[in-house]
Amino acid sequence: QVQLVESGGGLVQAGGSLRLTCVVSGTIESISTVPLGWHRQTPGKQREFVALASAVDGNTYSGAVKGRFTITRDNAKSTVYLDMKNLKPEDTGVYYCVTNERGVSSWGQGTLVTVSS
Repeated sequence: QVQLVESGGGLVQAGGSLRLTCVVSGTIESISTVPLGWHRQTPGKQREFVALASAVDGNTYSGAVKGRFTITRDNAKSTVYLDMKNLKPEDTGVYYCVTNERGVSSWGQGTLVTVSS
């Protein structure tokens, strides 16, 4: 079983920054071989992709966050980060960490980010 624990959410003014952290533990054979990503659920919308740190193919971002958010991973710490800059009120939502091993996805419990205007 895989556990993902997010932290770092909070209340920030528009234009501000936050860093989200996700620590992965449990029965992953090798953290360096699995993708690590972030999704979010904003009010009134379905959960959506935000960013992905692939094990081999680099990083990808949604169009809504590209240029403002940066995903990084530290395999030695089994941790993935999401650095968010120039935050906008529409970035408000619950941010979830996710990984996938052999076709099985595991999700964290989420961390709430609130951006005030």
